[in-house]
Amino acid sequence: MSNSVLSSLDALKIELPSWGFADTGTRFGKFFQAASAIDTADKFADAGMVNKITGCCPTVAVHVLWDFQKGQDPKEVAAAAEKHGLKIGSINPNLFQDQLYKTGSFGSADPAARSAAVQHGVECTELGKVVESNTITYWFADGTNYPGQDDIRARKRRFEACLKSCYEALSPSQKMLVEYKPFEPAFYQTDIADWGMSYVMCKKLGPQAKVLVDTGHHYQSQNIEQIVAWLLDEEMLGGFHFNDRRYADDDLTLGSIDPYQIFRIFSEIHGYAAETGEYPEIDYMIDQSHNLKPKIEAMIQTVTTAQELWLKAALVDREALHKAQISGNIVDAEAVLKKAFNTDVTAMLAEWRESKGVAADPLAAYRESGYAEEIEADRTRRRKEAGITQESSYA
Repeated sequence: MSNSVLSSLDALKIELPSWGFADTGTRFGKFFQAASAIDTADKFADAGMVNKITGCCPTVAVHVLWDFQKGQDPKEVAAAAEKHGLKIGSINPNLFQDQLYKTGSFGSADPAARSAAVQHGVECTELGKVVESNTITYWFADGTNYPGQDDIRARKRRFEACLKSCYEALSPSQKMLVEYKPFEPAFYQTDIADWGMSYVMCKKLGPQAKVLVDTGHHYQSQNIEQIVAWLLDEEMLGGFHFNDRRYADDDLTLGSIDPYQIFRIFSEIHGYAAETGEYPEIDYMIDQSHNLKPKIEAMIQTVTTAQELWLKAALVDREALHKAQISGNIVDAEAVLKKAFNTDVTAMLAEWRESKGVAADPLAAYRESGYAEEIEADRTRRRKEAGITQESSYA
């Protein structure tokens, strides 16, 4: 094994989502956990623990309405993250929660909704400058539920105008990532429904706008690695949201359903790096809603799975693969991928982790740390003192 294969793990810095440590739910309700984060300080403490255990998660993504209190100095939030060895990563505007956005934000026919949405987007950009975040990540719930509800082309043009206003507020070091989703919560048409729509929007905006690929935001059986390959070749791949799904956007832990697909995605990235001589600038972020798995354990599971599949993909024999491809030897070409995927990389990962001063088995180390028992006791006490009850409720 070459040193370059092992050192390739250094390129995989994974951003943790603050919201992934709090109680989450579906449209039907929530299932609470005693150890879940109560506030932003708890979220940062938990994210800091994951980073300490895994050695590869130095940043945490924040949701503006959920992690910044009204009137609060944003630097206080950044300082709270730094207390746990973290930096603020991507800034996530909230353009779906307010009642004003009932029929959309950037795509809404209501000028007041569009104005409020743009103002929020610009404010998020300015907030990012204060906390030294270079990534503003946009996801939109915008769309329509019934034919004829609104003019689809008009909604597209409204989106272009609003995105442009937010794009122009970026500093030279900031970038805008535009996420896509084929459906939900809009079930007739979603305004940015696939990678091509996001690509068109970003291309019109300029070089600081890129496409964000959420691995769960695709129709069943869609070839995500082909999308990744095209975006890489066009230099338009800005970031990932890591999760997995069986049917649609299930937000399961990465690789829990189809690890081979994630391997194939990573293989495309390694192939690009082999061809160009460097890894592309991509934000690797987690976005999962693990309602039943313990929050921190589920996060560690996704991080370590990503590392494992990344390392397997780095083992692909590029020379043998290319030789089989140009000779039309389909069986051998596929075998090259399967050989790498089936390789046990446990010892390699342990070697890399030892070089970084972290445990060979992060999940086992976490369970032995006593942190879970500590935070469960502390947060149960704090909820009781504050009169906060955790009972079945609607999300």
